[in-house]
Amino acid sequence: MNVLLAVRMYISKMIQESGPGMKVLLMDRETIGIVSVAYAQSEILQKEVYLFEQIDKSGNGPVMKHLKCVVFLRPSQENVQLLATELKSPRYGVYYIYFSGIISKAAIKVLAESDEQEVVREIQEFYADYFAVGPHLFSLNLEKPIHGMEWNPNSLQRSVQGLLSILLSLKKNPVIRYQSFSQLARRLAENIRDTVQKESTLFHFQRGESVPLLLILDRRCDPITPLLNQWTYQAMVHELLSIKNNRVSLVGVPGAPKDLSEVLLSAEQDEFYADNMYLNFGDIGQTIKSLMDEFQAKAKSHQKVESIADMKAFVENYPQFKKMSGAVTKHVTLVGELSRLVTQHNLLEVSEAEQELACQEEHSQSLTKIRRLLATDQIRDLDAARLVFLYAIRYNKHPNKDISGLMELLRRRGTSDRLIDCVDAILRYASSSETIGSNILTTKDVTKITEKIFKGLKGVENVFTQHSPVLKEIMDNMIKGRLSEESFPVVGGESTSRIQDVIIFMVGGVTHEESLAVHHFCRANTGIRIALGGTQIHNSQSFISDVEAAVKFAAGGNTKHPASNLAPSSSGRHAKLT
Repeated sequence: MNVLLAVRMYISKMIQESGPGMKVLLMDRETIGIVSVAYAQSEILQKEVYLFEQIDKSGNGPVMKHLKCVVFLRPSQENVQLLATELKSPRYGVYYIYFSGIISKAAIKVLAESDEQEVVREIQEFYADYFAVGPHLFSLNLEKPIHGMEWNPNSLQRSVQGLLSILLSLKKNPVIRYQSFSQLARRLAENIRDTVQKESTLFHFQRGESVPLLLILDRRCDPITPLLNQWTYQAMVHELLSIKNNRVSLVGVPGAPKDLSEVLLSAEQDEFYADNMYLNFGDIGQTIKSLMDEFQAKAKSHQKVESIADMKAFVENYPQFKKMSGAVTKHVTLVGELSRLVTQHNLLEVSEAEQELACQEEHSQSLTKIRRLLATDQIRDLDAARLVFLYAIRYNKHPNKDISGLMELLRRRGTSDRLIDCVDAILRYASSSETIGSNILTTKDVTKITEKIFKGLKGVENVFTQHSPVLKEIMDNMIKGRLSEESFPVVGGESTSRIQDVIIFMVGGVTHEESLAVHHFCRANTGIRIALGGTQIHNSQSFISDVEAAVKFAAGGNTKHPASNLAPSSSGRHAKLT
């Protein structure tokens, strides 16, 4: 159930199968991302791949018959036509072609007819049609997949292809369940079932005592989690700096080294990140200090080069020393920037207010605190708007709500019209689910709310982290056999037996907080293996953009919403196909 390992094995195999010798890797825009998330470029270079090309930009490249061409493309009509054009006038000696999903017989015929010089050695399907961000986390990198509460047809097709690829790469033929309130989840579930039945020869995987489960959820079941500030390392970097395909841009970051415009954050490549990605921000301070102490000790030992033996030891250890030096610079820069942003934008106080909104029943206290924060210049407009979003969802039905008053405060502080309009959009998005209600935000046992005191970095203390995503409750009920068929119907009427392998997919995107919940859940339930994915991995800004698109009609018009809500109450098929 390791999605990252599955993708890495596919990529390694496609390069190995072409045999020894210099190679070029020919990809499309998406497969470039899929490969770069799973492998560092330095790793690929070690496999005799010396050139990387994008198929829609490679038409006029030089002829290099001494190179073998490994082709890795999505099975789209556009890619098939571009590859057919390449094969009619081949620039490389031989071609090994791999598609990331199911390819039609008609497409294979087009390629066969174009291969007049017989340079194609094989065509195979390698099911790596998703972005494996981590061992249990994957994304399809689909922005704004929903329009007017309906699927964008291209996004639906891409989601079906991505999930089929997940099932085939993990060799699972699952029972499929979905959230009953969501027509989006139902449509995706039915399309996957139909394709599995159509391609039944691909899904002859033996089932044991436990039947795999594909559980399709809708982001609307929990619109709160993507709106909250985060306080674990990975989630915090994504919220404040944004992680795209495991890469973080440091352009414009004060004090960042000039040669460090972009950094890679991959648990596969970075031992410090692997060990600390789920740690609370305050704890990172101590681990950073330990990393620097270790680095400084090694640096001092490298200064003592007084003999031939010392020189030999230095040369042997230099690559590791250089790698450690890069890790120190990278993480000190990142943590320093996070700390600066926390202080500059008063995120501790903002986060405390968010957590009170999410987990406590204190309307008057929360309203007073939000009004005070909205009058503060120190907090960002984004954070001010998010507080109003959370308040609107939380207290939309409260008799003394004052959503319109808070919107007026946003206007007075000069918040953009876009963010102010999003208050209405967020409300429509949340209320479009029949399950939306106070249960989303109210924990069952408020007495168990704990206050986590961060220690380590100065200025980080008394930050609340009591919020728990709805996904955790769903997983708890799942493992106890309490997911009712009324709330989570089964496509095709199959019954689920003992749960062991589960693929959870969130239409509308997942968050790193939910990924962390899966990580903790699997550690606490050692017999359970879960892969979590979504249309994309959200921070608050990407989620707000998705919501804006979701509440509009595909043609661009706005849906209506009662104004009273705003007013105050005053591995698969690998045989050769050629």
